[in-house]
Amino acid sequence: MVSRFEHPAGSYKKIFETCEELAEPLPATVTGRIPSFLKGSLLRLGPGLFEVGDEPFYHLFDGQALMHKFDFKNGQVTYYRKFIRTDAYVRAITEKRVVITEFGTFAYPDPCKNIFSRFFSYFKGVEVTDNCLVNVYPIGEDFYAVTETNYITKVNTDTLETLKKVDMCNYININGITAHPHIETDGTVYNIGNCMGKGATLAYNIVRIPPTQKDKSDPIEKSKVVVQFPSAERFKPSYVHSFGMSENYFVFVETPVKINLLKFLSAWSIRGSNYMDCFESNESQGTIFHIAKKDPGEYIDLKFKGAAIGMFHHINTYEDQGFIVVDLCSWKGFEFVYNYLWLANLRANWEEVKKAAMMAPQPEVRRYVIPLDVHKEEQGKNLVSLPYTTATAVMHADGMIWLEPEVLFSGPRQAFEFPQINYQRYGGKNYTYAYGLGLNHFIPDRICKLNVKTKETWVWQEPESYPSEPLFVQTPDGVDEDDGVLLTIVAAPGSQRPAYMLILNAKDLSEIARAEVECSIPVTFHGMYKQ
Repeated sequence: MVSRFEHPAGSYKKIFETCEELAEPLPATVTGRIPSFLKGSLLRLGPGLFEVGDEPFYHLFDGQALMHKFDFKNGQVTYYRKFIRTDAYVRAITEKRVVITEFGTFAYPDPCKNIFSRFFSYFKGVEVTDNCLVNVYPIGEDFYAVTETNYITKVNTDTLETLKKVDMCNYININGITAHPHIETDGTVYNIGNCMGKGATLAYNIVRIPPTQKDKSDPIEKSKVVVQFPSAERFKPSYVHSFGMSENYFVFVETPVKINLLKFLSAWSIRGSNYMDCFESNESQGTIFHIAKKDPGEYIDLKFKGAAIGMFHHINTYEDQGFIVVDLCSWKGFEFVYNYLWLANLRANWEEVKKAAMMAPQPEVRRYVIPLDVHKEEQGKNLVSLPYTTATAVMHADGMIWLEPEVLFSGPRQAFEFPQINYQRYGGKNYTYAYGLGLNHFIPDRICKLNVKTKETWVWQEPESYPSEPLFVQTPDGVDEDDGVLLTIVAAPGSQRPAYMLILNAKDLSEIARAEVECSIPVTFHGMYKQ
């Protein structure tokens, strides 16, 4: 699964360049044959505007949200894209400057205002960004583009028009909510966000949003907190990007990457400060694994710990013979990986990109196994009795259970990231296959498949080609777990047609078809296939 290519030509820099939205859908040139069961749309989100006037955005997660759509119809494909009309985008375009502070870019007050109003604008507190560039998912019959703040943006997935901004704080006690919900077959949405708990201490809330309501009311209005996880540090929540959910349990991995709330609250009165300045690492904490029952929600007060990792994406979580198996994409150590995702780093020449990545935490796909049935008298011995894993759980004298993972994939500075599975059939269940985007020193240059049981791997890769997260679509009458296709958008900046949507056979990653367009497409993060 390791990349075979070097990238000295540096054409990957093109995926971090501003592009224009399209006035109307572009026809794509298809080679190969589009499977007849593909009749919907591939929706993707990512940054599309990397500077406003002469003011640059500095971090990968700062560029303004651009929504992409490939439509399938009768074997033909069209491509369309539009900027989401968030407050951050509209005001930036109107005032021709960065107006709302983003992840790694500070918005200076308007230089035209007089000194007094400038002074006061520092102390008004921050306007939280609504730049929803990370993912899109359904709630009831609606679709929302999302980032990790309290704002989500309702969009029309046919026209890509922006419909309205929704503040989740109006409905539930959270400060932010992740871009990685779990969605059940009936449409119930579960998500997690940090919040203020009892006595102004921090906690993490799992939120449940019900499916489409019979009376056609908005399901968001019926959002409820299901269960609360405690925070290891009183004023410093961990950064949370996703969580695990099996049939009966939630798993929350609390990493040592912290948000310093006091810094966060005071940062906005300090000239030049942004979200990235508020992160720090607790080098002594390690990683804490929390579990809770799903229905009814109940926190299980057992202490599971492991060595320090950074973690963004869970792959899958399932129960087996009294254990919870937790597969995730990890980064070893306590340093925050986002420190390496400044645009200046990613746009550097290849030798510089490699040098920076040598300093970064090492990526690794890991399997942790959490025992549900724990007895005090079993100190010192491995509690994991599943026959197929080398992961261990050992109880210490103080009742803390130390988890050691099984490594499912590891390659030096080669990450298996943006993982996807056959979620509809195997989400929360014992499964075999994961698909991912291969990062080579942080540059996305291949699509990977991993058999989590045998560790066998498959790779799709072409020179000077930079794909995105692969989305799995099941063949309608498919029997096997991997009966289906993978959809990914590939940037090929040197080609006559500089981008294409690629369809791979999920069994062996062989190419089925591609739909090429005559415009470049920048980096995208997450998305969905809409039937």
